Amino acid sequence: MINGIKALDRSLRWGMVGGGGTSQIGYIHRSAATRDNNFTLLAGAFDINAERGRAFGTSLGIDADRCYADYETMFAAEAARPDGIEAVSIATPNNTHFTICRAALNAGLHVVCEKPLCFTAAEADELEQLCAEKKKIIGVTYGYAGHQLIHQAREMIAEGLLGEIRIINMQFAHGFHNEAVELQNESTKWRVDPRFVGPSYVLGDLATHPLFIAETMVPHLQVKRLLCSRQSFVKTRAPLEDNAFVMMEYDNGAVGTMWASAVNCGSMHGQKVRVIGEKASLEWWDEQPNQLRYEVQGEPVQILERGMGYLHQSALADDRIGGGHPEGLFEAWSNLYRRFALAMDATDRGDRAFLKDFWYPGAHAGLMGVRWVEQCVKSADAGAVWVDC
Repeated sequence: MINGIKALDRSLRWGMVGGGGTSQIGYIHRSAATRDNNFTLLAGAFDINAERGRAFGTSLGIDADRCYADYETMFAAEAARPDGIEAVSIATPNNTHFTICRAALNAGLHVVCEKPLCFTAAEADELEQLCAEKKKIIGVTYGYAGHQLIHQAREMIAEGLLGEIRIINMQFAHGFHNEAVELQNESTKWRVDPRFVGPSYVLGDLATHPLFIAETMVPHLQVKRLLCSRQSFVKTRAPLEDNAFVMMEYDNGAVGTMWASAVNCGSMHGQKVRVIGEKASLEWWDEQPNQLRYEVQGEPVQILERGMGYLHQSALADDRIGGGHPEGLFEAWSNLYRRFALAMDATDRGDRAFLKDFWYPGAHAGLMGVRWVEQCVKSADAGAVWVDC
């Protein structure tokens, strides 16, 4: 169980690009990174408006001279300091991720980046290679993948309790954008603008989350080919989709489906993953994250509860309080940032043995997500045809 003791013998010196006062996601980055004192926020380029960013940074307790107008200035100035930052989180619109990630790695910094990592598989491949060259990591914030019951499912599947995997059903389908809310909401507006988000909306913004959760649960399966159909029900969003269906075939003969939507009226969040084997099934839903359904054919449904002693040790290790008390998104993100800190430290020490079997969503996970979206768009734009992955 995590009890607040630092994962390392010190706190990593940390900065942020984006994530300012108007950001939807900045606070959860700061909360997750600093929760266990594995990171200390010392610098930031928080806002495209330098004055507003400086005011926000100082309100967080950061020295005014370390609240920078832009990331280039921050990277250069921090590199010149003996106490300069060692890692940076990127919480900016999607079209900036590749450039900022590349600049951060070239500045000798570890990176935590919002997804999608970039727009093209070629860009993602370049970043993965640059990580190896610079001996730094990129962590990608597939937030709920840090929840303990995802790892309980992973262990149960690895132990063969489901038998051969046959079907994986994934969805992330909420209803909050059933109308053109972006006309009044600036934080939504850029998400449906191809200049900022690239070739997709819900495929990249939503679908890659349950896709990675499924990959975490069933890491030995690879998508062989897929077929995608996408729609723009709010017509002003075209060519970006606000609804999409994807069918997939895996290399073991299993099949999968994905439903991503922002127009599923009445749904609060709607992120679910169901893995079906020849013997049993597992299902996890992020609106009830502390329960994992285990359904063995011919037996009563079992609800496995977070924090209980019958769970696998890897699922219990990331608990922050005993069973019965709910843990959710903030705890899952905190677990990810703890893992990012451990991976950064091991990378700096050159501890390949530790990193060999250590799980965290890294640059390769970001690459696979970008490649999947790229192929989905290719399939849909060709008239919903099968394409190889």
